[in-house]
Parts: sequence; C-alpha cells; structure tokens
Amino acid sequence: MQTVEKCIEETQNGHFSRDPLKRIDEPILRSSLNKIHTVTELQRAEVLLNGGAGLDDGERDLWAHALTRTDVWILCGPDTASMRFGYAVEKRDRLVSLESLLKKLGHTPSGALPDHYKQRWLDDTMSKLAIGIL
Repeated sequence: MQTVEKCIEETQNGHFSRDPLKRIDEPILRSSLNKIHTVTELQRAEVLLNGGAGLDDGERDLWAHALTRTDVWILCGPDTASMRFGYAVEKRDRLVSLESLLKKLGHTPSGALPDHYKQRWLDDTMSKLAIGIL
C-alpha cells in the first residue's frame, strides 16, 4: 500500500528532489487533510489494466482512488503520464491546470508558475493526445 510517508519521501528525495525551502512538512500536511483514503491492490490493478503502467506510485494511487469516486472531482496533474492516463480513461473533463483553477478561485500566485502548471501546457498536451503524437 502506498502511504503518505512514501509519497512524501519519493517526492522530496527521489527524482523530484525539492528545494529545502519547498520541502513538505509531513505533520502539517497530515493535519491539513480531512481524510487519507486507502487504495486496494484491485484498484491499482484496474489502473494498470487501463494503461497506467507509466504512472509513478503516487499518481497510480491517486488515479486508483479517483476512478472509484462518484462525486465531483478535478485533477491538477502537471505530468504527461498522468494526463495521458486521464485522457485514455475518458476523464478529460476532470483535468484542469493549476493556473485556471487559481484564476477561478480569484487567487494570483506571488511568482510565475512553471509552464506545466499553465493552461497552455494542458491544452497543448491534450491536443497532442487527440492527434496521437503523444
């Protein structure tokens, strides 16, 4: 089972090494969450069977959980593999850029967002998926 601890460890110490000023404080993160959902091996297998082999463990578990939800949800996933999976499982309408989400909330970031958090990146990625070049 993927745990919050494992996700944080992979994000901070793996190939997504963070600047020390941007490291995730696990106790603060845990205290800010209403619930931490568990993901079963069957749910993980469903993701893999639907083309999710290219996802990292955290993305796989996020999608495994998301696919079981019946309520309204969106995903800001600035990762090509995650967007490819969302497109493949016909959840395109649930994929949003962080830039557009912040704009709808009336929030202006203090600094420039990296390109993969912008609406243009998401639009370009979806267009490439639609014509089969990604």
